[in-house]
Amino acid sequence: MAKSKPVQARLSELTAGQFGDFFALLSDKTKGATREGKAFYTCRFRDARRTVAFMVWADGPWFAPCESEWHAGQFYKLRAVYGEHERYGQQLIELNDIRPATDADKAAGFDRSQLIESSRHDPAAMFAELKELATAHIADEGLRRLVLTLLDKYAEPLQRLPATRDRFHPFAGGLIEHTLAVTRSAVQLAERYSAYYTELKPPLNRDLVAAGAILHDIGRVLEFGAEAVAPSVTIPGRMAGHLLLGRDMVRDAARELSDVNPELVLMLEHIVLTHLSLPEWGSPRLPLVPECLIIHHADDLDAKLEMYARCLSRDKSDGPFTERDPVLNRHLFKGRSV
Repeated sequence: MAKSKPVQARLSELTAGQFGDFFALLSDKTKGATREGKAFYTCRFRDARRTVAFMVWADGPWFAPCESEWHAGQFYKLRAVYGEHERYGQQLIELNDIRPATDADKAAGFDRSQLIESSRHDPAAMFAELKELATAHIADEGLRRLVLTLLDKYAEPLQRLPATRDRFHPFAGGLIEHTLAVTRSAVQLAERYSAYYTELKPPLNRDLVAAGAILHDIGRVLEFGAEAVAPSVTIPGRMAGHLLLGRDMVRDAARELSDVNPELVLMLEHIVLTHLSLPEWGSPRLPLVPECLIIHHADDLDAKLEMYARCLSRDKSDGPFTERDPVLNRHLFKGRSV
C-alpha cells in the first residue's frame, strides 16, 4: 500500500502509480464467483472522464463493507493508487480508504456534476429535432402518429438515459444523441438509395426507415433503471432485453391506436427486433428487409465512431498509438499529420 502523502486530484487527472484522494461515483457493483466458488465483486468508480475497476475478493478486507455498505449510484471519497494494466490497458485502483461523500465535502471540491458525464448537446433540443424528423420524413399518417405517441410517452427517459451502460454513448443524454444521429444518417441513406435503386420491388419504404431509426433503441427506456449514468438493468431488461421490449412497445402502441397499417407495424417490429443484424450481437433473427440494413449500418457506424472519438480524445499516452481500448480491443493510431 502506498505510504506517500496523497495528492488531491480528480480521478481523471491521476497518472499511473499516483496515490491520491478523489471523489467518484460508484457506477456499477457486480457480484461473481471464482472457479472455486468464492464470491467476489467487480466495482467500477468513475468521474466524468474516467472509469476505473476495483476487484473485491471474499478473503480481502473490503468484502464485507462492499457487500453491505457500498451502493451503485452513490458518491464516495476514495484514497487509492491509480494504475493501468500493462497488457490489457484496463484502468484500476488499489484502495486505501473509502467513505460516502457528503455535502460537507463541497469545500474540498466535491461536485456531483463533475462526476457525471453528460452529452455535449442539449437533450431537449435533440428531442425536438427528432420529432421534427418524424414529422418531415414519415408520410404515412398512422405510422407517424405511432412514432410520435411513443416519443411523447417516453420523452423523459429518452432524454436522460445513456445509450449503453459502458460501450458507446455511456453518458446522460447518450440515448437521444445516438438515436438522433442514427436517424439523421438513415433518412439521408434512404433518400440516396431509393433514388439509385428505382427498380427495387417493393420500393424502399423511406417511412419505415425513419420510423425504425427513431424507435430502434426505444426498448432501452424499459431495459434500464432510473439512473442517468451506468443505470441498473431492470428485471424485464435482464429477462427480455431491449429488442424484445422495443418490439412489444411498438405492438402495444399500435394496438391502442388501431388505425396503423398492420403490415407497416409488422415491418417496424421486424426492424426493431433485427437491427443488430447478427445472432452473436443479440439479434433473434437476420434482417429480411432492406430498410433494416440501412438502419443497422447507420446504428453500427454511429456507435463505432463514438467509441473511436472517445478513445482518441481522451488518450494521454506518448507515442503514435493510444493505450489499448478495452471496449474496442485495440490500440488506435494517432501519430499522423494528415
